[in-house]
Amino acid sequence: MAKDIVPIELGLPEGDVTTLWAPSWREDNDDWEAFLGLDEDLYGFATTAELLALVRSGAEHDLQDHPSWAEFAGSDVLAFRAAEDNCYDLVGVLELLSENPTESSVDEIDQSFAIARSIGEVCELDTVTKFFNGNPILAAVTRGMDEFYGRDGLKLWKSVRKTVAKGWDDVLDAIQGVMTTPELDPAEVDRAVKDLETAEAAIPEPVPEPEPVPTGYPEGSLWGSVGIDPVRIVFSDQEFLTLRCYLGDQPVFLGDGDQAYVFTSARGLARYLADNDDATLSRVATYEQVKIAATDGSLDVHVTDDNAYVFAGIDRDIEVGPAMVDSEQLGLAVELVTDLANYVGDSDLEASVTGRGSTLRRFLHFVLNPDDAKLLEPTAPYDDEASEWRDLVDDVERLVTTPDIA
Repeated sequence: MAKDIVPIELGLPEGDVTTLWAPSWREDNDDWEAFLGLDEDLYGFATTAELLALVRSGAEHDLQDHPSWAEFAGSDVLAFRAAEDNCYDLVGVLELLSENPTESSVDEIDQSFAIARSIGEVCELDTVTKFFNGNPILAAVTRGMDEFYGRDGLKLWKSVRKTVAKGWDDVLDAIQGVMTTPELDPAEVDRAVKDLETAEAAIPEPVPEPEPVPTGYPEGSLWGSVGIDPVRIVFSDQEFLTLRCYLGDQPVFLGDGDQAYVFTSARGLARYLADNDDATLSRVATYEQVKIAATDGSLDVHVTDDNAYVFAGIDRDIEVGPAMVDSEQLGLAVELVTDLANYVGDSDLEASVTGRGSTLRRFLHFVLNPDDAKLLEPTAPYDDEASEWRDLVDDVERLVTTPDIA
């Protein structure tokens, strides 16, 4: 398979280079391993574009005999970029060893040792193979951080550091000594640069992970860790459940961007989550955790008080007057109106509750800002305000829908 050939990046004394590595594969009852190169040379390139230009050129090299070479060579251009997990800072090994060990540093050193050892074996670099074969203490990093806890662990870590300090520069010099960059057609390099830029520009912007909710959920609750909230919306004749999170200040609902998806029961919501993805919330990094819980039946749809939005009865309270309206209930309702308006991009709907000028907006401002002495109390009758509120709720109801469940 094409994935058997891996773009890698090496941090070497003369700078970072990118090349290709074919980890061990079996052919004709023999185990093989190879790097991009020819004869005694190991090819390294300053940029991915140069690597891509070499592959496209059809120039002779050792990886052409790999069973997956043809498939890999025809891959999308982005497949030639080294993933973060395949970047090995060989120069940085001594610096990591000069600090106290951590899970990540031990793992990084282990990976650097492994790739250096592979290069030494494939390129027949005696300096490299003798360094590893003659210093079995280096294998301690392969066993992980557990080897380096406590007094004895730190003593072992210092021993590894001393061993590496004596011979690592020679290892780096040996690897650098076989590294070469073949001559490339500048026009092909320019073409590769443009192709990579075009492909990178087409990559969708990553959706950031929402901030975890610090309070409001039982200890150990999934919702507090994923930063996604179950939401209850109560209209005069119907009650719904949905999901929402915030990416920065932007609200994102379970939905298609034009409407939020709502359900009349937690079971219906869980069933949808288990079997479907939506167009917006499913792009959030932590959504998959919610989907897994819905699939295995462990999802507990717990709605906190500050995520319950009750529209029912507000119109009747408005008809009586400001003193009758529960400002907390009204504030939450206005919050949901604003969030839905932002989600679907309806600036007029948002302005209907946040702007100024209409009788309803003046009424809302007065109720929600009781300490603002500059606001004049609305005068009875309040029929117009109640009518405008009902129209507003009608608009909100049009922004929610129950999707078909697969």
